[in-house]
Amino acid sequence: MSEIVYLNGEFMPLEDARIPVLDRGFIFGDGVYEVVPAYSRRPFRMAEHLRRLQHSLDGIRLANPMSDAQWIALMTDLIARNASAGDDQSVYLQVTRGVAKRDHAFPKDVKQTVFMMSGPLTTPSQAQIDSGVAAITASDFRWLKCDVKSVSLLGNCLLRQMAADAGATETILFRDGQLTEASASNVFVVKDGVLLAPPKNNLVLPGITYDVVLEIARAREFEVEVRAVSEAETRGADEIWVTSSTKEVLAVTTLDGKPVGDGAPGLLFRRMHALYQDFKRDVMRAK
Repeated sequence: MSEIVYLNGEFMPLEDARIPVLDRGFIFGDGVYEVVPAYSRRPFRMAEHLRRLQHSLDGIRLANPMSDAQWIALMTDLIARNASAGDDQSVYLQVTRGVAKRDHAFPKDVKQTVFMMSGPLTTPSQAQIDSGVAAITASDFRWLKCDVKSVSLLGNCLLRQMAADAGATETILFRDGQLTEASASNVFVVKDGVLLAPPKNNLVLPGITYDVVLEIARAREFEVEVRAVSEAETRGADEIWVTSSTKEVLAVTTLDGKPVGDGAPGLLFRRMHALYQDFKRDVMRAK
């Protein structure tokens, strides 16, 4: 069965979806996006995702084309139409400034382009969970508004390709000697039993999974510090985790070819991973 997508007011097969070449998302990367995991066909933390979407739209001075209720109804409908993708899905939505003559200045009275698709939610393999993954490091050369979830992701793509070229899963980023995030993940560091998390700011995407991990950690009385984390602390960490809606919580066991800690997923990771799975069962899938 063909994947069904939503484009500008219509549901249609993916292969039938078309946008004009003058769409500003295509020409300038002038748009924003969200990725929402759905568990048992229920979008997770829609209020938080919609707040982040609004923050991104405000960040590029683009009006929200829908109310929260409309977004929720549309996403629920799309998930149902893609039942063949399974009960757990990953929903991608994108809003661009629309179609206009190519000019850097914002056009007036142009209707936004709204696109949404959904596919299976793919999470880490058991081998990745058991053994961890490799990561490399790089200087964070992206723009200074990383809190805006922009479709202009060329910097992230270049950084992620660096990891792929090295046979690694992620590229962990430093700016001015401080940890920011990874090419497509948030990053946590464990040192001497303390869970360290870089604070949310303009250099870090405000991850929804990042929030969940901190909520679980505090509820279970982990020792947590949300503060600037230095490159030296990261390289000397006992454990490093990357988090996202698809990676969930994943241990990095090799950094730039060197073992992290003893080179195996740590005790705190194993505890957090188990707690995250409990949370998924009891909260994300709750009816």
